[in-house]
Formats: sequence, C-alpha cells, structure tokens
Amino acid sequence: MPPSRTTRTPKAQVSRPVHTAPSDDQLRALHRQMVLIRRFEERAARAYAEAKVGGYCHLNLGEEATVAGLMAALAGSDYVYANYREHGYALARGISPERAMAELYGRTDGVSHGWGGSMHMFDLESRFMGGYGIVGGQVPLATGTALAIDYRGGTEAVMCLMGDGTTNIGAFHESLNIAALWGLPIVYVVNNNGLGMGTTVEQSSAEPELHKRASSYRMPSARVDGGDPVAVLEAARVALASARAGRPYLLETMTGRMKGHSVVDPARYRSPEEAAAARAADPVARFAADLRERGVLGQDEIERVDAEVTAEVSAAAAFADASPEPDVSTLFDYTYATPVPNDSRRLPGEALFPAPPRPHALLSAGGVR
Repeated sequence: MPPSRTTRTPKAQVSRPVHTAPSDDQLRALHRQMVLIRRFEERAARAYAEAKVGGYCHLNLGEEATVAGLMAALAGSDYVYANYREHGYALARGISPERAMAELYGRTDGVSHGWGGSMHMFDLESRFMGGYGIVGGQVPLATGTALAIDYRGGTEAVMCLMGDGTTNIGAFHESLNIAALWGLPIVYVVNNNGLGMGTTVEQSSAEPELHKRASSYRMPSARVDGGDPVAVLEAARVALASARAGRPYLLETMTGRMKGHSVVDPARYRSPEEAAAARAADPVARFAADLRERGVLGQDEIERVDAEVTAEVSAAAAFADASPEPDVSTLFDYTYATPVPNDSRRLPGEALFPAPPRPHALLSAGGVR
C-alpha cells in the first residue's frame, strides 16, 4: 500500500540545478521556434478573417519567448496542460504546423481530427493534454495528473499554463494547496500579460505580483522576464527540478500582448501609448537583435529563417485547405469513451420522439389534418 497522503512532507530545501548556458545552436533553435509561432499566429488571424477558423481564436502574439523557453525546458515524457491560448505551445511541443492549422480549420487531418479547434487541441503522443476554454479548467486536471505520477512513483513532471486572471478563481488555490500538501511534481505557470481580458491586474488583484500567492502554501515561486527566452528557460529548469524533488512551484512570466484578448477584440481599453509600448517590446525582434549583436546570427540568416518559416506556414495553410471536412455521420463520435445507455444520436432539428400516426378515419373523412 502507498503511504498515506497526509503523511507526506515536502522537502524543505531543493538545491538550485546547475545548467550550462545554451549553445549557439540552441539559441538559433529558440529563435526559429519563436519565428514559427509568430508567423503561424499571423496566418491563423488571417484565416479567421477569411472565415476558415470558427469559434474563438486566441493568439500567442507577444508571448513567443515565454512559449519557446518553457517548452524547451521540458522532457519529452513530461505533461503539458494549456488554456485556450495554446497554438504556440502545441507547435513547440512538436505538433506539426500542418496538423495544428488543420485543427484550426476543423478538418479531419487536424491533430484532434477537427474536434478540438483553436481552444481544445490534444495530442497524447506529445503529452500535450489540451487547451481548456473554461478559465482554470485545466488546473485541477493537471494537479490530478501530478498526483497520478506521484502515486505510481514516476519521474515525469507536469507543467500547467494559465493566464493572470486564473489566479483569482477557487480551483487555483485549491490545486496549489493540495499540491503543496502532497508534494506533487507540478509547475504552475502564470503568463501575466497585465490584462485579464480587458481589466488590468492591478485593478483585479490586491497582490499584483502574482507569484507571491504561492507563499500562502509555502510553495517556492519566482517572477521572470517573459520576453527573454533564455531567462524563461533557466527559470523553468529551476522550477521543474523543484517539482521533481517534491516541491511544486509557481512561476510567473511577465509577457506582452500585442493584440486584443482574441482576434475579434480591438483592445480599445489600451491607450495608444500602451499599444506602442507592447509593439516596441516585441520579443521576436528583440531576441533576433540580441543574437545579431552577439554574432550568433547574421542578418542574412535572420532573413533566411523568416523566409523558410513563412513558406512552411503557407504550406500548412494549403494542407489545411485541402484536408477534408468531417462527415456528418461522425458528429457523435468521441462523445463518450464507452457506450452510454439512452445516448441520443439526434441531428440538429430532429424530433426527440417520432410523430404519432394520424388516425386513418379522420384523414379519409377530410377531418383534422
């Protein structure tokens, strides 16, 4: 029998892991990943305007450095739970641009065969456990996965991503509390772009330094510049080492949001100065300039990478366009994992019960019709 959960005591101290600085090849890989996310999201916004993407669509524009740094720190066996702003994480986790774009289009060649769309991509092979449209819906599930890993004695870790607004819901606090009590191998990451939809963090959170909320649960935490992929990578490594050692971690990444909350949000709640500041802090341009100054990338290579990635994303859009639409007969597939009694398979507009037969005598006599 496993030990009682209530007897588990998280370790009091976790030594800071020693990591070598990223090599030039690793820096180039981070840059390319960021460019891929940027061009993919720009193409997704265009596809939404062309009515090829349905439902809601939330983009990682401005968060590319955070996405690339976090995903680079994970092992292949680790699990990732995302919120609805998930495309970049799916790409960085190894899901191909073709399958990701086809999913946005709702096509059968999508990573979730068109069932997930923009907000609900899922791929067990890459251990990308989906995006969640309900704010904070992923947090208890990610915590449960960490519990399962710990119960089985596994070595994997879980990374649970969320926005700043999620820190105000009950499930966030309940999950952190139980993770700290039981010493679960999970890193909670708050991507703080300063705006919960259109409300600033300062207006909605009495403690705007959100990582400090971990202190209520004696959980280690940190805040990092989300515009620097190397800083995010190092911070994520520290957080993951802590989680694997039995102390869950809360990491806050300070990011920008270059557009509105979703592609249909004009973001009129931001002043022109604030919008200009977000554009000036563009992490993709900032990182490319840094690598150019350090001699890691030349301007010719920066332009070549951009051209290659742009072509790759255009090919992904063409792939999505050519992918078949799901057949209507599959509408109820995957509704339940196993058969359920009385499961309704009605199509929209169909009656719940068949119409009763009309009395023949009335019809033949010219009565009620």
